[in-house]
Amino acid sequence: MLIYMVMGGGALLVILALFYNSLVAKRNMVRNAFSSIDVNLRKRHDLIPALVETVKGFAKHEKETLTRLIEARQEIRSGNLSDSERLRVEEQIGPGMQRLIAVAESYPELQSSDHFLHLQRTLNEVEEQISAARRAYNAAVLEINNSVESFPGNLIAGSFGFHRHDFFEADADSRGSVNVSL
Repeated sequence: MLIYMVMGGGALLVILALFYNSLVAKRNMVRNAFSSIDVNLRKRHDLIPALVETVKGFAKHEKETLTRLIEARQEIRSGNLSDSERLRVEEQIGPGMQRLIAVAESYPELQSSDHFLHLQRTLNEVEEQISAARRAYNAAVLEINNSVESFPGNLIAGSFGFHRHDFFEADADSRGSVNVSL
């Protein structure tokens, strides 16, 4: 009888350890995916000043778009935002960059600039990488959220401080079409 109790307790500990290790792995997947987004967002941030300066000389009346991009970039770089707040501000940069490119397309001499074309190609590549990193992040978040919310994982997760994570979602402003007025 004692042997069965010890074996049952041992089996329970093994199951607990497996669930715990699975949750740790999933949490680390979320962290890794967020880090990938972060790396690509930093690349985009590094492109913003070069694009703004290039377009600024041609599109002086687009000061509001340029100013919003720089302000959002500075707010993120301040480091005073939580991950969720930072993701929301990042979502505002994407449409701003699209407006900037759309404005630039109205200036043939800017469009023919090799420097601008290189920046535009680089930005497109970075945006594709950001999109892929967001998909990977959301997949990792889905996995950990399913584990944290379903039985018996929810019992173990709650006991060890694992919690739900927010998905990377576009806000209402970035879902609509980009309006450019010249």
